Amino acid sequence: METVVMIIMALVIFSFVLKMAGHGWTGRIITCAVTAIFIVLTYEAAAGQSKTLIADWLSQPDLMLDLSVWLTIDVAFQTGYCILAAKSLASPPSTRRGAVALAICRYVPGLLVFPVLFAILTELIFSLPGTDFATIAWSLAAALLVAGPIMAYGLRQLVPETDIRLELLFMVNMMIAALGVVATVNGRTAAAGTNRVEWDALAGVAAILAAGAAAGIAYNRFQTKRQISKIK
Repeated sequence: METVVMIIMALVIFSFVLKMAGHGWTGRIITCAVTAIFIVLTYEAAAGQSKTLIADWLSQPDLMLDLSVWLTIDVAFQTGYCILAAKSLASPPSTRRGAVALAICRYVPGLLVFPVLFAILTELIFSLPGTDFATIAWSLAAALLVAGPIMAYGLRQLVPETDIRLELLFMVNMMIAALGVVATVNGRTAAAGTNRVEWDALAGVAAILAAGAAAGIAYNRFQTKRQISKIK
């Protein structure tokens, strides 16, 4: 369980840096400054935690299920950014609403990065007994403020193609979503086998899929006819 959580945290940090690679230096510094301020403001709360308390949190199914909602929202947010940014590569947003949505998705670092940074700060406080908590927090904030933009710049030099970075960001968030399912079920994946087929439920799922497919086809035809009429 703890291993899965650690992998998710590593992927969240990588996703955070990868997203900053699409910004300029100003955007990177502002983003890291926001997260650095968060670290400084929460060090007292981090100092009040304990490994026993954290282990108890991880073993609570209800809490993990609540966290899965946060994870799902963040993954959906990052996925939406990937789709909007990829679409903007072909053509800029045609409406003001689309431009605003893309700007918000681009510059908001995400939701998961904040609890991950809080966990890192807590672990540093545990690992450095006797050191002033404020000193640890300010040091971590300064390290993030300096290393974050540099890492994003290095990643941009390593992967200069914007479309490839977006694809990579999309795949990383899909991995986070998949691992989040494993983490939030908290070992409750075992289920008793059965040979009974729930025909009502199966028919309901088939009906939903058919309705969605029909709606998608109808919407696609409507958009195609609309674009053709504009060209004429």
